[in-house]
Amino acid sequence: MVEDAQNAISDVKARLAEVPVEMVVANHVMGLYELAAIHLGAEPPRLHEASLAIDAVGCLVEGLGSRLGPDAPTMVDALSNIRLAFVQIKASTHAAQNP
Repeated sequence: MVEDAQNAISDVKARLAEVPVEMVVANHVMGLYELAAIHLGAEPPRLHEASLAIDAVGCLVEGLGSRLGPDAPTMVDALSNIRLAFVQIKASTHAAQNP
């Protein structure tokens, strides 16, 4: 049973090593994007948590730039969109709390 688990882990590592790193990093970027969106969509929005996830996306996208490969422009657009959504939700949340 332990040997089966170790073999499965080895298989996963071997398959992951065959995937271009750009694709793996892009997948993580989009996961962080989705995490930010989940926190922005909460009731009430969890702005602190969303901000951290957005900042992490920014660090990767802006820090790595074109090294992210052909998906880099899409990730730049996604970052801009999630930042805009954050500002809009923060403003509407503030307005609702301070009528």
